[in-house]
Amino acid sequence: MPSSRWKLLRWFIASGTSGFPQAGGPIAFSLVALSLTRDPSGGAAMMLAMTLAQVAGAIPIARLGRSLPMATYLRLLIVVRTVALVSIAVLAASDASFTWLIVLAAVAGSVNGAASGYLRAILNHLAPAARLPRALGISATLNEVTFVLAPVAASGLGTVSPVLAVLALAAIGAVPALLIPGTGSAHIHDVRGVDVRDVGGSLLSPAILLWLMCAAAGGAAVAAIEIGAVALALSFGYEPALGIVFTVPLCLASVAGGIWISVHNRMATQKAVVAQLLIMTLGSALAALDLSVATTVIATVLIGSVLAPLATYYSLRLDTLAPPQRRPEAFALLRTANAIGVIFASAVLTVVSLSMALIVVTGLMIVVTLVVGIASRRAPLAI
Repeated sequence: MPSSRWKLLRWFIASGTSGFPQAGGPIAFSLVALSLTRDPSGGAAMMLAMTLAQVAGAIPIARLGRSLPMATYLRLLIVVRTVALVSIAVLAASDASFTWLIVLAAVAGSVNGAASGYLRAILNHLAPAARLPRALGISATLNEVTFVLAPVAASGLGTVSPVLAVLALAAIGAVPALLIPGTGSAHIHDVRGVDVRDVGGSLLSPAILLWLMCAAAGGAAVAAIEIGAVALALSFGYEPALGIVFTVPLCLASVAGGIWISVHNRMATQKAVVAQLLIMTLGSALAALDLSVATTVIATVLIGSVLAPLATYYSLRLDTLAPPQRRPEAFALLRTANAIGVIFASAVLTVVSLSMALIVVTGLMIVVTLVVGIASRRAPLAI
């Protein structure tokens, strides 16, 4: 039992540090771009390359690891990302062409989706099914803490040296390769619950697509607030730095939601999930109304409060809906769906005003909420 708890603790630390490069990347890459080109917008180009590569590489790269032990393949993916990040730091210190930095950011990002999928699949070996909601709740809480601390750390180190900030991303992001416990699996077909004769199965069933669509919509709702935080502050007559008035409550509410899931340790009912989607939709709508600072802060709290419960539910549903031997791919798709939501929100914010972007995202949330509500009434067992 102590050995099992130690392995689970190692998994939590690996899970919490795995997202550090993505969380601190926007600040660190912007500082690198500023030092090389005197234009911080290059950091956005690096993050875009990283995110697009994650979307493109999630499934193909996840499939490549089917014949390897899951922990071994995860370590390989983390090594690839670490080498790419260290190379970015080295080239930045050498004043190399910024194009190469964008290419290396894409290499680093290409393995993120698959790494997330395998990390989640390994959890099935470490925690019994009855404790998965609690474990996922703790993981969601740690993830939010990472996304709060990583930008602060990158900013602090970046004031000393942008290269040092990138090296910190590489070092902390490499922790999973050192700590992830082995599962003893020869390959993915040894995942708990897999019948070795079952080698088929689709990841594009209507039920799976439904929850992926929900994850994408939720990712867009959160991204619209986080990316538009500065614009929100300006719209209310505040200084740009006070954008944290909107992002910090969102993160704190998300941490609280993760703690609630950890204590509750129970998979939500479909009625509860519909209610949570309604809460996120209400939060998006309140933010879109642009009534006051207080109302908008309440909106961010509503959105943040259901982030962890919904993410936990999506993960647990994909655990049961996906063919067992393709679970890492399914979890990689879940991470990718969230990234697609972020890309969607970023694109909308680029071409229209913040208020219109929030309206568009709210419309998307209304659609997925209605679809889930109708599907849960007509065929609750199918989804």
